[in-house]
Amino acid sequence: MDDCIFCKIVRGEIPSAKVYEDQDILAFNDINPVAPVHVLIVPKKHVSDIMTLSEHEQRAQIMESVIRAVPAVAKAAGVAETGFRLINNCGEEGGQTVMHLHFHLIGGRKLGEKLI
Repeated sequence: MDDCIFCKIVRGEIPSAKVYEDQDILAFNDINPVAPVHVLIVPKKHVSDIMTLSEHEQRAQIMESVIRAVPAVAKAAGVAETGFRLINNCGEEGGQTVMHLHFHLIGGRKLGEKLI
């Protein structure tokens, strides 16, 4: 998608603080972190959200790529040993502000058991 901010970051048109990259995934620091560690894990292939992912013919490959990247991202971000939270926001009421499937890896401090 030409106007998607995450697609522009993936293509290198907008700079990011890269934490991890492989052929399918780009992970970079969130510009508005909610914790000391706040990394966005973004599939390079554009999918709007987790609901439309179910219709995508490569859905299993995309999710496998995300899950495969999580340990490497956590290690690179320094939270693999201490723990972290992995979150996906879906839709406006779910808190999704960029309509490109992505996951928030949050940590770097003790997180409470409740999300809100």
